[in-house]
Amino acid sequence: MNFSYQSLYRSLTPVYGQDEARAVVRWLLEVAFGMTLSDILGGALERMDASEKERLQQMMKRLEKGEPVQYVAGRADFGPRQFFVAPGVLIPRPETYELCRWIADDQEAKHKNTTSTEQLTVPTTILDIGTGSGCIACTLAADISGSKLTAWDISPEALDIARRNAEMLGVDIHFEQRDMLQQPYNEFGLWDVVVSNPPYICDSEAEEMDDWVLDYEPEEALFVPDDDPTLFYLQISNYAQSALKEGGRLYFEINPLYDEAIEDILLGLGFDDIIVRNDQYGRSRFMRATWH
Repeated sequence: MNFSYQSLYRSLTPVYGQDEARAVVRWLLEVAFGMTLSDILGGALERMDASEKERLQQMMKRLEKGEPVQYVAGRADFGPRQFFVAPGVLIPRPETYELCRWIADDQEAKHKNTTSTEQLTVPTTILDIGTGSGCIACTLAADISGSKLTAWDISPEALDIARRNAEMLGVDIHFEQRDMLQQPYNEFGLWDVVVSNPPYICDSEAEEMDDWVLDYEPEEALFVPDDDPTLFYLQISNYAQSALKEGGRLYFEINPLYDEAIEDILLGLGFDDIIVRNDQYGRSRFMRATWH
């Protein structure tokens, strides 16, 4: 195998196209091998030892088959941080980081408006349902001072990955294996914030999705039945109406096709102050509701 930058990205052009192939190779070399662009242009690839070349060759074979570079490198960018990822969890999306910022900004504003010394010393209790890689829980734990995070997932593999990320980022999170479709209804007033990015893509939408998503990312974290697209939102909202504290907030990442249906669920359960926000692409992507 010819270990030049040009030969590497050209081998990926059938998968990505030239510009994206260049970016993928540069990102892989930076994350997996610590190479800057100056290193690459200065001949660092040619100076790699035999074991590094073998490792890179195996990674390139995976990329040529269409496997996402994040899985190949074992890392994904999420906001200013990197997270460990593997095929057992979804690759964190930049849109989801927007949801984290919304929650953190709300909590900062709430903190500034709080005058009671006692309230300022009480931790903000936050539950992340369906944590996956832990990107939401870890981000909120790092960005919201005085927060106390709990994260649930049904997958033991996902929880192992999330725990690894929490340890790597130095944040304290309580992880539990729970099924979001079988929420307990005897938990009252536990949380200031409940957040979830649940499965929300209908089976019929799969034909419009990229092959790399369908072939490599866990389908149980992506899809819902066509005949019940708001399944997870209903179950989580039912739980949140008892488990949120007075004035607590529920945040969702949503499928834009069902924003009105999800809002109807929340209104029917007694939530108010419902706000829908667009993502960076102008699509309805996030929803916030308050429990009184």
